[in-house]
Parts: sequence; C-alpha cells; structure tokens
Amino acid sequence: MLKFNFYTKIVSIVILLLIPVLVLYVYSNQMTTGVLRNELNQSNYNQLTFFQNQVNTNIEMISSWPHLLIHDPDVASFQSIFLQDKALNLDGMNLVKRIQTKLGLQESSSNWKTGLSIYSPSLGRVVSENGAGYYDQKELNQRMKDGWQVSKKRVYGKDQFVFSLYTLSPFSSLGHPETANTIIKVEFDSGNIQDMLDRFKGDGRKEPFYYKKGVGVIYNRTANEELSGKVITILEKKGLHQVDNLTVKMGEESYLVYAVLSQTTGWYLIDYMPLSDMMSPIYASNRLFYITVAGLLLVGFIGAYLLHSQVQVPIFQLVQAFRRLKDGDYAVRLVPRGSHEFAFLSRQFNLMVEQIQELFEKVYVEQLHVKEARLKQLQSQINPHFFYNCFSFITSMAKLRNHEAVVAMAFNLSRYYRYTTRQERDLVPLSEAVEFVQYYLKIQQMRMPRLTFSIDVSSQADSLLIPPLVVQPLVENAVLHGIEPQAEDGKIHIMTECVDSYMYLIVDDNGLGLSEEAITCLKLTLDRPVEEEHGYGLWNVHQRMRLHFGEDAGLDFFVSPLGGLRAVLKWPLSTEEEQTNGA
Repeated sequence: MLKFNFYTKIVSIVILLLIPVLVLYVYSNQMTTGVLRNELNQSNYNQLTFFQNQVNTNIEMISSWPHLLIHDPDVASFQSIFLQDKALNLDGMNLVKRIQTKLGLQESSSNWKTGLSIYSPSLGRVVSENGAGYYDQKELNQRMKDGWQVSKKRVYGKDQFVFSLYTLSPFSSLGHPETANTIIKVEFDSGNIQDMLDRFKGDGRKEPFYYKKGVGVIYNRTANEELSGKVITILEKKGLHQVDNLTVKMGEESYLVYAVLSQTTGWYLIDYMPLSDMMSPIYASNRLFYITVAGLLLVGFIGAYLLHSQVQVPIFQLVQAFRRLKDGDYAVRLVPRGSHEFAFLSRQFNLMVEQIQELFEKVYVEQLHVKEARLKQLQSQINPHFFYNCFSFITSMAKLRNHEAVVAMAFNLSRYYRYTTRQERDLVPLSEAVEFVQYYLKIQQMRMPRLTFSIDVSSQADSLLIPPLVVQPLVENAVLHGIEPQAEDGKIHIMTECVDSYMYLIVDDNGLGLSEEAITCLKLTLDRPVEEEHGYGLWNVHQRMRLHFGEDAGLDFFVSPLGGLRAVLKWPLSTEEEQTNGA
C-alpha cells in the first residue's frame, strides 16, 4: 500500500490547489478566445461588407447617370439638330459645348475618375467631355452588352481593368443598337477601386483585393501578390461561393480570410490578415498568466525546498538513524544543523546513542572474548591421525631405500604442518586454504596411487576470505570415509561457484557415499551439540563458519554427480568481494 509522508502530503496539497486554478483558467481562456474570435470575425466581416457597399454605392450612382442624361433636353436634341443640318453650325456647336459641360459636371459629381460618352447611331457621331467625332458602329456593337463590361489593359507592366456600362434610348433597341436614337456609355478604371482599397487597408494589417474567376484580380497598390495568389488558390479549392470567413494555414502562419460577393459587379471582395495579429491581446494575457503561474510555482518550489531541507530531511535522517540503531550500528551519529528544534533533537539523539554504545561495548567485548576462546578450542580439536600414517609411510620408504618418496613426503608434510601451526589469523585467503589442501592430497596420493584429484576455484580466490582449516576436513572426510575403504580408483573434484551474493565451495568424490537417510541424519547432527560418536571434524567446520559469517553460512551435504558424497561449504560475500568476484 502506498504511504505518504508529511512532505509528500504538503506538496500534494499545493499541487491540488494549483490544478483547479489551471483548469479554470484554461476553460475561461478557451471561452474568452472563442467569444473574442467570433466578435473579431463578425467585426471584420461587417467592415468588409460596409466597404463593399461603399464601392457598390459608387458604381450604382455612376450607373444612374445615363438615365438622367437621356432625359436631358440638350442630349435629346443632339440627334435632331444634325438631322436638320449636316453641317455643324453655330447652334450645333453651342449644343455640343453645353452637352460637354453637362458631361463634365456629371463626372465631377463623383470622386471617382469616370468617363461619359454619348453616341448617335443614326449620325455615327460621339460626344464626350474631351471632344466630338465619328465612331465605328460595328466595333461599338461588338463591345456593347447588357450590364457592366470589363476589359483588361496593361499599364506600366500591371493589369488594369476598365468597367463600361451602355444605356440605350429607347430601351427596346437593346438587341439592335444601330436602331437606337441615343447610346450613353459610362466607364471607369480599376484605379478608383485601388484608391479605396488603399484607404481601407489603413493600418497595414489588412490585405484587401477584388477577384473574379476568369477575369482577374484588382490588388491594392502595396499588396503581397504572391501571398494573395495562394489565398485565391485555397479559396477556389474550398469553393469561393461558400466562404464568408475561413482560417487557412500558409507556411508557418495562420490567416483569417473573409470574402463578400458584390451583387452589382459579380466580383468578390477578399481580405485576409495574420491570426497572430488578431489574437495578440489574448496571447499577451496568456503570457501574463503563465508568468504568474511560473512565479507561483517558483514560490511553491522554494517553500517545498525549505520544507524538505528544514523538516523532511531531519526527520528522514532521524528515521534512518533509528533503523541503523535497530540493526546494531551504535556508531551512528546525526550532524545538527542550525538552532531549530530538529538540531536540539539531533543532539539529544547523539547523547542517547553514546550512552547506549558505552553499555553495549562492555557486553560486546565480553562476547568477543568468549568467541575467541571458543574458536581456539575448536581449532585445537582438528584430528591429526593421519600424522602417524605419514611417519609410517616414511619409515617404510626408508627401509625400501626409496629416498625420493621420503623426500617428497617430508616436503609435503612440512608444508602441511607449517600451515596448521601458523594460524594466528581469524580469516585466510581461499587460495591459501586450497594450496594447503593440495599438500594434503599429494600426501594421500603418495599413500594411495589410485587417488586422483582436480581443483577448479575462482580466479579471485586471493580476495575471498574464509576461516582457516575448514576445507581440509571436507577433503579428509572424502578420502578416509569415501575413497580409502573401496578398492577402485578414487577421484576428488574441488570447485567454487558464485550464486547471487553467496559463494559455494564444493567437494565431490566417487567414494562409497551415503544414502539419503544417512545424509539427512548427518545434516541434523551439525546443528546439535557435538556428540563423541560422530566426531568433531565436520561439526567443527560448520560451527566455525556460522560463527564467522552468521546463520546463513555453514556446511551441507548431497549425493555427488561422481557417485559419492558432495560436501558444500556456503558463506555470504561482502559487497567488495561480490564486486571483485563479479568482475
């Protein structure tokens, strides 16, 4: 089950307080962003519609001029005066001047640059503010269509459009313009619309332009034509007739796009602007909030750090110290820091542990004396019976004048007893214990030539420490009780294995062995008080290993894969020994 300490609880409370604030802000921010975006979309769309209405109003006003001029008496008499007299007399000249004056006044009534022309199909004459003359009726018939006509021309390397509207009198002659009494043409170029687009662009964030599929584009004079072209391509793919506002992604920037159709001209007024420009107030508000949250988190972290260093760490150190004290480590001490309550508690803990340590050291020294005395007693109980056999072998070989055997036996025996008589140390390297066993096996091999042995120990045997004289009794038991009673060839194999954090020394033989019941009985005798009929050797080894390494160490027996008995010596490795052996 998960447990929460005091520090974790405080930090959890702080986090739980911040989470609702963040959730509420995110929800509020989303709602505010949505409302503001809708309002901005509606505002921009309304501005675009208003601008479109202004353009349409100008166009519709210009469209009404021909209807006013048709009913003008001077324009009505334009045809009749030339029908009466083919030559241009003084009255005709005055009439043309008056018509030109009226055309000029009409054109100046608008701030757009426009052009008015009056055609007389029966006379083939045309009058404009700039002059009068003849025209080609066939060419006029080709240009003349119902509604506003748009033609393109190239001016200074850029496309410019001319809008023209023809009005006939009587209106019934629309299909046959050559039968009309009078034709009035009004026209203007796209420069007028560009002027309005430039004024509408205003602060530079907008990029308005007019577009009609199959005709062309009227840009404002500072437009980014490449970017506007990309907008047109996207709108055509999505269906321009269905767009009033749309968000599109171009490169790394998102844009808001608006489109309004002019019912008068059939052109779309399109405007787009970067989304970031519109959302900058929200972004600024978000940044302010995040800075505030970051400040709160920083203050929270500082408070958590102070709580951790001033409260949690001293408590944790105190808990760890009590655990070490429980495990018997009476050398544990706390380092008081500061002058707060935990420093006072640390000093009192140190004082208490010092007093306890003094008491336990007295008891521990007494226990050490008892253990040392017991170890000396156990070491002195090693059975030296084979010593007499070795001297008997030397005597026999001397009688047979086998001097080499006498020398070899004397050498191995001297090495053997040098090791046994110089054991002032509590622990010896495993390599020394194995070397001592080799001398013993060579001595036995001289007595029993049928005996063979092999040794396979860890390469780090020099760094593994065990009590002295714990391996030899196992080998001696294998020789005397396993191999010597039988007539067949004897074999002994000594090896080491490291499993987890334990080292195992294994002695296998192919001797007589023991039954499962006998092995079980032998194991039980190791933990009981020593019994004279069972001997001291194996019990000695088992008890010494447990005294040195604890309850997990000791001696164990199994049936050997070689057919005889397997003796296993087990002890835990220290951290340094485990790392060395693992390397």
